[in-house]
Amino acid sequence: MIKYTEDHEWLKIDGDVAVVGITEHAAEQLGDLVFVELPEVGASFEKGGEAATVESVKAASDVYSPLSGEVVEVNQAIVDDPSLVNSDPTGAGWFFKLKLANAADADGLLDEAAYKALIG
Repeated sequence: MIKYTEDHEWLKIDGDVAVVGITEHAAEQLGDLVFVELPEVGASFEKGGEAATVESVKAASDVYSPLSGEVVEVNQAIVDDPSLVNSDPTGAGWFFKLKLANAADADGLLDEAAYKALIG
């Protein structure tokens, strides 16, 4: 199940763990990324908490935790090569995996149709 936030994050949810990244729209708006800072494994976030930072040639931007939970894995590949986020934002360019405090909270997020309407 894939859900979206109004802050342009996507989540691919499998049980109580979500893979989190930024949407293709967000990657396009940011332009070429030159730096990514990820959270520490074991860090806990409340929904909406600042979890990561990205910098492009245009601007720096925060990536928010779409739901409350604990970071169980981060994608070191995008720290080493931030362009992965631009080339494959919903695949190899994922940011972190979040063990959800309450998986049912995902019901309050946007589905693909609602997200497309938001950015339309």
